[in-house]
Amino acid sequence: MTNLTTLTLRQTLEGLKSKKFSSLDVTSAYIKNIEANRNLNAFITETFDVALAQAKKSDEKISAGTGGELEGIPLGIKDLFCTKNIRTTSASKMLENFVPTYESSVTQKLLNAGSVTLGKLNMDEFAMGSANTNSYFGPVINPYKKKDSNEDLVPGGSSGGSAAAVAANLCLGATGSDTGGSIRQPASFTNTVGVKPTYGRCSRYGMIAFASSLDQAGIFAKDVYDAALLQRVISGFDFKDSTSVNIAVPQFEALLNSNIKGKKIGIPQEYFVAGMSEEIIQLWNRGKEILQKRGAELVEISLPHTQYASAVYYVLASAECSSNLARFDGVRYGFRAEGTNLSLEEMYEKTRDQGFGDEVKRRILTGTYVLSAGFFDAYYKKAQRVRRLVLQDFVDAFKKVDVILTPTTPSAAFPVNQSKEVGNSDPVKMYLNDAFTIPVNLAGLPALSVPAGFDKDGLPLGLQLIAKHFDEQNMFDVALAIEEDSRQ
Repeated sequence: MTNLTTLTLRQTLEGLKSKKFSSLDVTSAYIKNIEANRNLNAFITETFDVALAQAKKSDEKISAGTGGELEGIPLGIKDLFCTKNIRTTSASKMLENFVPTYESSVTQKLLNAGSVTLGKLNMDEFAMGSANTNSYFGPVINPYKKKDSNEDLVPGGSSGGSAAAVAANLCLGATGSDTGGSIRQPASFTNTVGVKPTYGRCSRYGMIAFASSLDQAGIFAKDVYDAALLQRVISGFDFKDSTSVNIAVPQFEALLNSNIKGKKIGIPQEYFVAGMSEEIIQLWNRGKEILQKRGAELVEISLPHTQYASAVYYVLASAECSSNLARFDGVRYGFRAEGTNLSLEEMYEKTRDQGFGDEVKRRILTGTYVLSAGFFDAYYKKAQRVRRLVLQDFVDAFKKVDVILTPTTPSAAFPVNQSKEVGNSDPVKMYLNDAFTIPVNLAGLPALSVPAGFDKDGLPLGLQLIAKHFDEQNMFDVALAIEEDSRQ
């Protein structure tokens, strides 16, 4: 029998439908693979008993002809999506033993479609990080390594567990969340397709919040078709989320068309940043050549406020983080510090000090500072005004072009130890890993990272495609064109 874990989602669906194998076969193969690759630390909670029971039911539905569109498909879930009766930690000591009594809207849609839940995937604590080294449960390891080296590399963050799991064939696809690049950057580092849809395309109900005006649920998959299918399934209006937009969801995967002749592709001059590696520039040029060869027209554009995006993002994201994480106080649920005769204030302080990791504390403190009475106007309000200018740059650009092409990241994956050292000594340097992805979140636009090649060390590199609000289809089509050419 074919190695079932190497098949794409589409191939697996076809095999299940034609009875070449069962969901139980597929699920068992993925469980075996997870057990053999625990060194990657991709999962926080494994739910194998649940998965096998779900697979058995899926096989019955498939036999009866009543299966859903993802019937029997084993998936991994980033551990900030609440899953009913399954531990949900957000990779934090604060929620180490939290078991939700309800299901997030995104995971409920996947379950309704017939998917199988293999477990909860590791991540940066409360989704704060660019390397997946901030997890209370330890760093995730990238399945890729440099040529002639055994040094562990980061998978990117914060959705590093999701990216590593898909890249290492530990699941057929995975959910992620993207606040400033947390799906696209890990996708680039692991040779997977990572999709961040338009803000409001997916419900945020049941997602543990980091920065509410920036967070958006998305998908990791093995190829563009699989990503389009999964993204379509988790999209749609939800009355439980006030930011969810009531707009029709196209049949992304059915409408895929790699004929991009005549499409106008924007090339922003501001993404040529000082110090960017020659290999990233060559990758970008190769992407341009592919699209030109297929009949697309390249158009130089300017996004003049890009240079301010990272600063704006870390003011706003930290402010929203400070507000959202105030609920973790040791009173209602989650971790509570031990101690006798503690005052309420002492209990709060000890709980939050012991329950949060360094990066989370850093962002809470930054956010509290920019929201304080003396600095609210100077930082927070000013950042909101500049955010509007970043959005207007994109609005103006999309009057001239259909899709924007940029590199996803300024480099390939880097060593885990280097990430820890830099993160502790110079956190701002780590923050700049998201320089190419952050503007998209500030503007609420859809974007994805598609695999586009490898560097001299054999490490994956990705290209980013950005589209207009709710125009994911154009983005998927151009991504398919790049994928077809890159995989020839």
